Amino acid sequence: MFFSFFSHTYTVSSAEDEDYVHNMTKNACELTLNPNTAHRELSLSEGNRRVTRVWVKQLCPDHPERFRDCPQVLCREGLTGQCYWETEWSGKAYIGVAYRGINKHGEANSCVMGFNDKSWSLECSNDIYTAWHNNKSAVVPVCSSRSNRVRVHLDYLHGHLSFYSISSGSLTQLHTFNTTFTEPLYPGFVVWDYGSSVSLCKVKR
Repeated sequence: MFFSFFSHTYTVSSAEDEDYVHNMTKNACELTLNPNTAHRELSLSEGNRRVTRVWVKQLCPDHPERFRDCPQVLCREGLTGQCYWETEWSGKAYIGVAYRGINKHGEANSCVMGFNDKSWSLECSNDIYTAWHNNKSAVVPVCSSRSNRVRVHLDYLHGHLSFYSISSGSLTQLHTFNTTFTEPLYPGFVVWDYGSSVSLCKVKR
């Protein structure tokens, strides 16, 4: 696994940049959170497109796919192509992807997205970004165009998973993982702090 750093801002102004954004937009995917995977302290809303950590445990049935020890949720869709999605976070959260077989309970590192060999994530908080895989981290330098909106771009075939900050019509590449994926990837979130939330954004196609 390589941790690759990029801090490159794409401002949507030139024809080349407009083509770049247009080509990316063609690959936008619609995602929904899977209630059967959601930890009981996570509340789903907005048609299963927003997740918030709450104090009161949700009344939901037992399910083998449900995370029991980590405030985490996965999307329904498993991805294997080239696509992207956008999220907006508040508080403290991890945005990432995981194989379906990630542990749903047990020792923390085996469950938390980015802390094992079955998942990759970007930790987002008010003062820092940190990329995680297999319990190894790489701090991402804070950029001037920092925002609470993050785009995730997956190129499954070539093994690239990239995270971008979106601000004022610009994309700033925060981090790219380069690896070989062997199973479909399920986007998901870890929502650590009570009151924190993550939303899947509507993207124009």
